[in-house]
Amino acid sequence: MSTMTRVSSLASAKIQRAHHERLAVVYVRQSRPQQLIRHPESTRLQYGLVDRALALGWPQAQVVVIDEDLGKSADSASERSGFQRLVAEVSLAHVGMILGLDMSRLARSNRDWHQLLEVCALCGTLIGDLDGIYDPADYNDRLLLGLKGAMSEAELHWLHQRLQGGKLTKAEQGQLRFRLPSGLVYDPVGKVVLDPDEAVAEAIRLVFTLFEQTNSALAVVSHFAKHQVRFPTRQWGGARAGELEWVRLCHGRVLDVLHSPLYAGAYVYGRTQTRRHALPGEQPRIKGRTRRVKQEDWPIVLLDRHPGYITWDQFCRHQQQLTDNQNIPAAAHRGAVREGPSRVLGIVLCGSCGRRMTVRYQRDGSLLIYECSQAHTQLAVKTCQTMRGERIDQAVAECFLEAIEPARLDIALAALAQLEARAKQIDQQARRQSERVQYEADLACRRSRAVDPDNRLVARSLEREWNEKLLEVDRLERE
Repeated sequence: MSTMTRVSSLASAKIQRAHHERLAVVYVRQSRPQQLIRHPESTRLQYGLVDRALALGWPQAQVVVIDEDLGKSADSASERSGFQRLVAEVSLAHVGMILGLDMSRLARSNRDWHQLLEVCALCGTLIGDLDGIYDPADYNDRLLLGLKGAMSEAELHWLHQRLQGGKLTKAEQGQLRFRLPSGLVYDPVGKVVLDPDEAVAEAIRLVFTLFEQTNSALAVVSHFAKHQVRFPTRQWGGARAGELEWVRLCHGRVLDVLHSPLYAGAYVYGRTQTRRHALPGEQPRIKGRTRRVKQEDWPIVLLDRHPGYITWDQFCRHQQQLTDNQNIPAAAHRGAVREGPSRVLGIVLCGSCGRRMTVRYQRDGSLLIYECSQAHTQLAVKTCQTMRGERIDQAVAECFLEAIEPARLDIALAALAQLEARAKQIDQQARRQSERVQYEADLACRRSRAVDPDNRLVARSLEREWNEKLLEVDRLERE
């Protein structure tokens, strides 16, 4: 008798009548949604295991396919509902055999794999792959399955290390490509350049100019909203890749722009780190948890790698300003200037305890009071101190005017020039927006005139689009 025949007979001998009385479960899984598109052959082979279950003697009605985990990683079982359902069915002694393409389809974690083996051994469930059929209750089969699980987990580690090593090598050379923020694009040879669209470039420069003038990210958002200026964003990937869209500017988007070193012409890798191990009380995640790395701890920083909107020194000043704008902890940062009649609102500290003082307005804002109440609100102790603010504000104003007295005329001229420059930027942005909408209207016009007039199904849609663009042009001209 040949070796293959002997192995086949041994595998068939492990399948008893009790196994045929239960279900045969075919477990189908792919690690990522992209693999479903790029590697359909693997998915087809896994679904083909149904034919193998039929060949081993199971009737069609007792063959169950579990494919709920398609597009999910096997690093952990916490987010794989299909694997959890499989373990539950095995625990209830409903499953006679589990069929999978290989062990990596079932689990990449030794913890999940050995848990499944233990449950299968207790409930008399067989496991089958392309190499054979195994009985987890048998010592030799259990040992072989354990080795396969260990190799599967090690394979995942090797693949990860190899990929990370390749990414790190390319990043050290500044050649690792990633998604660029608005205002930067890749040219045909793969180099990073400024966006050729003048409206996009001016919108990015306007963000940096306003932040340097106001020292507040929220003030930049208010300025854009007040003057109805839109912010550009380019689609990344998919059918709309590279398409430009103008949206309302939000606070988070401004912070992303200010925190990005790419606008300073620097190539940086390692701004974030992923923690995969869950802390006590945390739910495990397949992708882990991402945190920002401090600027001084960035592993790869290559300056002047491509054109930028600001210099590296400006970028560092912006980071310091954003840090100073934080109000917590109070003693570590200066805090941001707040709105209100108070001249030192949000930046005054208590002379007794060093905590940041708050402001209360009484008599419809005519009475200003500074109070140090953080210890009272947080620790339920006595308020540190309270004082009226008129004299404090008057003293601050006198000191400020005295300090700028020698340069009062220069400061006034500089402020006037700054206001003129800001108004010019707003006017330029409005003109660029008007030019863009006019171009879109002209394009819609040409498309409408190019279509056959008798093809009303298409002509009506193009005419409606043309009318919408003309209304948009008219609105911008009125504004």
